[in-house]
Amino acid sequence: MTVADYAFYLFSITMLVAATFTVVSKSPVHSVLWLILTFLSASGLFVLLGAEFVAMLLVIVYVGAVMVLFLFVVMMLDVDFAELKAGMAKYLPFGLLIGVVLILQMAFAFGDWTTAEGAEALRRSVTPDLTEVQNTAALGMLMYDDYLMLFQLAGLILLVAMIGAIVLTLRHRSDVKRQNVLFQMYRDPNTAIEIKDVKPGQGL
Repeated sequence: MTVADYAFYLFSITMLVAATFTVVSKSPVHSVLWLILTFLSASGLFVLLGAEFVAMLLVIVYVGAVMVLFLFVVMMLDVDFAELKAGMAKYLPFGLLIGVVLILQMAFAFGDWTTAEGAEALRRSVTPDLTEVQNTAALGMLMYDDYLMLFQLAGLILLVAMIGAIVLTLRHRSDVKRQNVLFQMYRDPNTAIEIKDVKPGQGL
């Protein structure tokens, strides 16, 4: 066995163990730390596959940004996780049912698959020759040449999700005065100004 084989088994076992502890850990902070270790192990596997760019994206985006954000949110917010876990107990049978259905679907999907003749050649025909271009350039060619519409659709879905999250969390306070630009644009000029006849010695 080569050094790459030992590294593969090391990263794989570490990722499986860390993913397991992510689920079974009682402390949310410990779960986030185990999840960070899972992402780091997955990035190591990507490096072994020759996809250094994807590995760096995994470290920078997930470990460096998302997981650190989760960690700070979990540590700074005073959330009663014991109460949340107690409320989740009544949904446990439904969750187990969904898990069984997903496992059966995966068994039906992957159970009857057979490797067709020329499948390896078909996969290589889509992927650019990595001996001529770097993996980053090959990834860009696949995303923006062969899967351009799917890439744009994924970006549109993320945009809609972001706008939906903003709309759901947006709250207007009634005790705070603010400018309503739309109301100002559509107001009637005839009723915008009211003339008062103030008599001498009297106020409004």
